[in-house]
Amino acid sequence: MKFGIIKERKNPPDRRVVFSPKKINELQKKFPEAEFIVEPSDIRIFSDQQYKNNNIKVSQNMEQCDVLLGVKEVPIDALIPNKKYFFFSHTIKKQIYNRNLLKAIVENNIELYDHEVIIKENGTRLIGFGRYAGLVGAYNGFRLLGIHDNLYNLPKVENLADLEEAKTELNKIKIPNIKICLTGLGKVAKGAKEILEHLKIKKVSVVDYLSKEFNEPIYVNIDVLDYNKQKNEKAGNKREFFKDPSNYESNFMRFAKVTDYFIAGHFYGDAAPYLFTRDDAKDKDFKIKIVADISCDIDGPVASTIRASTISDPFYAYHPISEKEVEVGNPNSIAVMAVDNLPCELPKDASEGFGEMFAKHVIPAFFNNDEDGILNRAKMTENGKLTPHYKYLENYINGNE
Repeated sequence: MKFGIIKERKNPPDRRVVFSPKKINELQKKFPEAEFIVEPSDIRIFSDQQYKNNNIKVSQNMEQCDVLLGVKEVPIDALIPNKKYFFFSHTIKKQIYNRNLLKAIVENNIELYDHEVIIKENGTRLIGFGRYAGLVGAYNGFRLLGIHDNLYNLPKVENLADLEEAKTELNKIKIPNIKICLTGLGKVAKGAKEILEHLKIKKVSVVDYLSKEFNEPIYVNIDVLDYNKQKNEKAGNKREFFKDPSNYESNFMRFAKVTDYFIAGHFYGDAAPYLFTRDDAKDKDFKIKIVADISCDIDGPVASTIRASTISDPFYAYHPISEKEVEVGNPNSIAVMAVDNLPCELPKDASEGFGEMFAKHVIPAFFNNDEDGILNRAKMTENGKLTPHYKYLENYINGNE
């Protein structure tokens, strides 16, 4: 079976790749029947020559491959009919901007396997870039803190070689006595937590965070039932919340009143309460001055996130009274970092981490008759149709939604 590592064609350029040369070599030893061919790219974090130096074929001819592996969406005019593709299609939530892409995939008889739905039987995601979004997001938040309060100057992550160099830069700064609130318990939050722990910032309980003052920087890591409560004041149930959050309301303001720097690392589900609204941000007791919104839901649960920012221009500020964007440092504003493609700033580490997961969970499925159902669950299209699990997208691709 021939696997093709395709060139990333989406703008802005993405330097990530599914497999490094080293990982391909490991896979070829483990699965001798697998052949890997790499499409030339002048932007990929690993150069064409690095693949060639590892005896990996580099060729423009992706037609010869059975399975094509990419990261971001493939432009419609670059799709090769009748192939199997793996990439983030950003269509499972009926994203309007990619409707034509999914329609073209069906029309070209392409089997699409979306990275986002490579999951266990219980629905837990097996691969992704969440950890790296958390790492870069938290780092960028501290970079913003340094700029906002004129404390220190951290370099951009994209100008550093790797995660280790980023951590070396963090070693040079001193964090003031602030309170940091981190939402979420998933891969994104764990990545952000790595940065907090590297900086040796003390973790405290919710009770202590809300009630005590400290002579050092501290943080709290909160979950959904910490910042949401039942409307009837009864004790909450996490499983019940995820099933139907309509009986809950936000309880985040108790954190907003004592927080200096907020890191949004949570997953926000449909119909869940907003963490803080525009009216909440106007409250005289609202204290948050720095927001690193890694989740980056626009005009959603974090009121200060009114647009996504970019790697080249990552920061802006939100003025709660005018509800408008202003310059960072504007009086009474909230400084915001809301880059929506954070892992792109650590392309080498992110690619190597992603490749580890993909090699562990996906490649074996091609050679063990998909005994764990990995491919079956991730397959969105087949034989020119949506597969049964994704039939809910039928009206979406036909333009009826």
